[in-house]
Amino acid sequence: MSGTVLALHRWPVKSMGGEPVETFALDRDGVAGDRAHVLYDIHKGAPRQLTARQAPRLLAWDAAYGEWDGAVGAMPPATLTAPDGRSFRWDDAGLPAALAEDLGREVELRLNPRGEPDLRESVLVTTRATHAAIERELGRALDQRRWRTNVLVELDAPAFAEEQWEGRTLSVGAATLRLLHPCARCVIPTRDPDTQEKAADLLRHLTRAHDGLFGLNARADGPARIHVGDPVTLS
Repeated sequence: MSGTVLALHRWPVKSMGGEPVETFALDRDGVAGDRAHVLYDIHKGAPRQLTARQAPRLLAWDAAYGEWDGAVGAMPPATLTAPDGRSFRWDDAGLPAALAEDLGREVELRLNPRGEPDLRESVLVTTRATHAAIERELGRALDQRRWRTNVLVELDAPAFAEEQWEGRTLSVGAATLRLLHPCARCVIPTRDPDTQEKAADLLRHLTRAHDGLFGLNARADGPARIHVGDPVTLS
């Protein structure tokens, strides 16, 4: 079974908008720089990790590394763009106050170069066929960014076939990805990436029709680089 990489995405700040890229580096920790910057809610005692589950407004912020290609050991501070267009580097002294004002809560900024996805040491892979099938089932277009995908692929396989690929291997260019298990989705995909409007029927439909699953969690065998257009082979 073969195909190609359609798109790559990395998310420098957990739960914020990210950036499409033509290439990225990855290793067993995941995609270089992916979710390496994390906010913690400190307005009610002990800090707890803050995501769009508790604060959908996070999705209105964008984060990017720009021209950084994912070189190991050279991760720059992410640049965040506020909903009003202002830009802040992660190490900007004014960023915590700007975030607190917009989110309505005090936050603490933390950095973990190894990344903090919901499933540690993982990469999220989705297929174009399954995305298109969900669109047909719901009768409307869906922004790909809802899924917070790292690697979007096109394969000569039917929709939802990936739910049976647990334990198999996906060769993506020079990278080898071990397919762990289908991804159980939370409420974050129900939020429009631009407006944060909630579409509760999306998660209800996924739960009812597909056991709440969309995409595959995977783990890289070792350091490699993936490019848009790379060949993909399932074995």
